[in-house]
Amino acid sequence: MGSRRTSQDVAIVAMGCTPFRDHWHSSADDLLVAAVRECVGALPTVTLDDVDAFWVGTQGSGLSGQTLARPLRLVGKPVTRVENYCATGSEAFRNAAFAVASGAYDMVMATGVEKLKDSSYSGLSAVLPPADGTDVDWTAPAGFSLLAPAYQRAYGVDERDMRRALTKVATKNHANGALNERAQFRRAVTAEAVENSPRIAGPLGVLDCSGVSDGAAAAILVRAEDAYRYTDRPVFLRGMGFVAGSGAGLATDGYDFTTFPEVVEAARQAYEQAGVTDPATEISLAEVHDCFTPTEVVLMEDLGFSARGTAWRDILDGRYDLGGALPVNTDGGLKSFGHPIGATGLRMMFECFTQLRGAAGDRQVPGARLALAQNLGGQPGSCVAFVAVLGAER
Repeated sequence: MGSRRTSQDVAIVAMGCTPFRDHWHSSADDLLVAAVRECVGALPTVTLDDVDAFWVGTQGSGLSGQTLARPLRLVGKPVTRVENYCATGSEAFRNAAFAVASGAYDMVMATGVEKLKDSSYSGLSAVLPPADGTDVDWTAPAGFSLLAPAYQRAYGVDERDMRRALTKVATKNHANGALNERAQFRRAVTAEAVENSPRIAGPLGVLDCSGVSDGAAAAILVRAEDAYRYTDRPVFLRGMGFVAGSGAGLATDGYDFTTFPEVVEAARQAYEQAGVTDPATEISLAEVHDCFTPTEVVLMEDLGFSARGTAWRDILDGRYDLGGALPVNTDGGLKSFGHPIGATGLRMMFECFTQLRGAAGDRQVPGARLALAQNLGGQPGSCVAFVAVLGAER
């Protein structure tokens, strides 16, 4: 048995997303209220009372469903809090989609929030449970930095070409973010700035790493058959896959740091459900988890956009630029938009939703019909991965 498409199709009829940045004067409650207000406000005939059930994703900015119920003053509503590393926002969406597809509810809401600037950490915040002492003890930049040299060795890419590809990922995503008023970093960066930025781990400098930020996002989902009751431009969930890795990649000698097997399988499931046979030509745009620049390089191959060993060249050739054949991270991605953990997966959905409705302004992809959102959490060799295909048509 495997992952199958739900028996009832699901549609997104409204979304909201705060700017991702340093919200020093806003709490997690404030951010959730802002995202939900925008989301509900997009549907003139809908109020919070019409939403049957809620999901809230957060890694460290709240416990239990009261993380959402308290600021929204929800009464008599089921609210579920979920967490799945950096794929937490996607997990909220996935559970909400299943709930409405099952017929249990007519209308549901998925939300995600993170207030990293309120923690004492300079990066991701997490309270890890006691382990058996065999876990790899490294930082996120250290773990993901291993992707670049491994890729070079596997495919015979020289160091300068690899550096150029990583730099292009950063400059591309910052250029896209400069067009996005909600992005954390709204300024284009030069190749020289990227390559001369202070080193963090291995070949990675500061400008190879995603930002630490605060933010929230929200989505309202209904059955596809009901979508046009609420909006004339719904976006339909065509397929989604999720895989939680066993961690074997870090426990054996077989993992070579040139792929995320969990992403490959999640993408296979999503494509099969959506009827996508050639993602390189059928997908109009993609939002991917560019937590670090080499991650995006590897993901282009795991998602079937580039053949193995060729993504670095496709990146340099402009295939994934805003005006390229398959624009990637049109809103700036984690790299420029920012990465408040619990909200990131829904932020990706927000950009896909905006693009498929033709409302992305200067960064609009002409004729966008299918969009992909790919979100992962954890580390190379031991991660969780989510992939969704969204469409402008049912």
